Amino acid sequence: MIGKRIGYRRTSTVDQNTARQLDAVPLDKIFEDKLSGKDRNRPQLQACLEFLREGDTLIVHSLDRLGRNVRDLLDIVGELTAKGVTVTFLHPNLSFSGDDSPINKLLFLLLAGFAEMERALILERQREGVALAKKAGKYLGRAPAIRAANGKAALAEKLLAAGKGPSSIARELGVSRQTVYAWLAGRKQTEQEIAA
Repeated sequence: MIGKRIGYRRTSTVDQNTARQLDAVPLDKIFEDKLSGKDRNRPQLQACLEFLREGDTLIVHSLDRLGRNVRDLLDIVGELTAKGVTVTFLHPNLSFSGDDSPINKLLFLLLAGFAEMERALILERQREGVALAKKAGKYLGRAPAIRAANGKAALAEKLLAAGKGPSSIARELGVSRQTVYAWLAGRKQTEQEIAA
C-alpha cells in the first residue's frame, strides 16, 4: 500500500519563516504551526496526527521542529509508528517505522535530548537577559492598565470615592477585577510609604 507523503513545519513565532523547512520536498499535504514546540498543544500538529493513516509518511525538517520535549517526541513517534506511519526527519536523515535499529533509537534519544536542552538554554538566556535589563532599569515589564498616563487612575479614584466596589470599577474601566485589586494594593502600599 502506497500512502501519502505528509509534511509538518513549525516555527516558534509568526514572524519566522518556514520556507527553508521541506523546501523542494514533494508532499501531498502540509501542516504548519507558528507556535512553541514546548508541548503538543498545537492545532496543526493535532490535525496532522489525526490525518495520518497506515502507510503514510510524515516528513519533518528536524526533531526540534516536531517538538522540544523528549517525552512528547517519543510519544508522537511511538503513536505514529504503532499505526503504521513512517516518520522521517530530513536533518539528520533518520526514519522510524517501528522496527528500528538500536543505533537509530539511540540517535533519536540523543537528538531529542539535545532539542529539549536547547529549549531550556534559550529560556535560561532569556531570564538572564531580563534580569540584566531590570538591573539596568531598562526592563520594567508591562505598564499597569490603571495609570495616570491613560486617565484610568483618576477615573478609578473617582469611582472608589463614590463607593463603587472592585467589580463595578473593573466594568467601568474595561479591565479585570484582578487588575483593580492590583491597583488597590499598589495604592495602599503608596499610602503606607507616604505615612511612614
